[in-house]
Amino acid sequence: MRFVSFYGEGGEVLPGFLTPEGDQVVNVFAAGGPSWAADLPHTLQAWVEIGLADLALRLADAVFPRGSRLPLSSVRLAAPLPRPGKVVGAAFNFHDALKERNMPPPEAPVIFVKSGRTVIGPDDAVHLQPDVGNVTYEAELGVVIGRQALRVSREEAMHHVAGYVIVNDVSASDMVRADKGFVRGKNQPTFCPLGPWVVTPEHIVDPHDVRITLHLDEVLRQNGSTADLVFDIPALIAFISNQMPLDPGDIIATGTPAGVAASHSPPAWLQPGGMMRVSLPGLGTLHTPIVKAHSS
Repeated sequence: MRFVSFYGEGGEVLPGFLTPEGDQVVNVFAAGGPSWAADLPHTLQAWVEIGLADLALRLADAVFPRGSRLPLSSVRLAAPLPRPGKVVGAAFNFHDALKERNMPPPEAPVIFVKSGRTVIGPDDAVHLQPDVGNVTYEAELGVVIGRQALRVSREEAMHHVAGYVIVNDVSASDMVRADKGFVRGKNQPTFCPLGPWVVTPEHIVDPHDVRITLHLDEVLRQNGSTADLVFDIPALIAFISNQMPLDPGDIIATGTPAGVAASHSPPAWLQPGGMMRVSLPGLGTLHTPIVKAHSS
């Protein structure tokens, strides 16, 4: 099932899901639907904590009236998880990207944390501050944690996955280079486009064989596959959960393939007025405009 968060008539953000055809959003809180569905919490974060797999089965079997079905084209989507507790990224995790940079694979995963407050939704803009410097896109497969993972083994790891989502790990490369670390460069406001929906695992045949493409201003800049991961998803979950707790709704950004901005000649740094488009089969397409930040 594809779970979304969307803006209701009053501007509130509500959780919902797509019909199997993918052209309608079901508002479970609309009048006439099952009473148990109307009593669900009003955030997708809470639905993750309940358990998306079991909830998906119940929702798929339920009957919702026509008035609860909204054309996707008329709905404004928010980030499916607008405020995750944290996004944990994996750096240097694609063989093709390492080859492009003439770097050997790391001996263990290299991780960093992005604040959940960097997250923006589909069609929301990345804001470029004039003093931030060169900024790049990074298209990635995101893994949504469904239940707390703490010191889990590789063998147990996938039991903690609630679903998958597209992540664009926008990064201020100059800051990362100057700091020799990731904190500032990964945590600028609006630097984590996320969406358009969370897809439960049964709809992704193999998360380690997913094509990742990114277009910037209609030019293909990244074209890779999760088959090229250095450390696969179970390895990442096991490693990270031995460094910190992973909580329901947390997201692991599994790394980005070759083709980031600095690898092109001339470099393809993000510029105001531009548009990014990230596509992963089965996970949809995430559109993100780029604008100049207003002075505060």
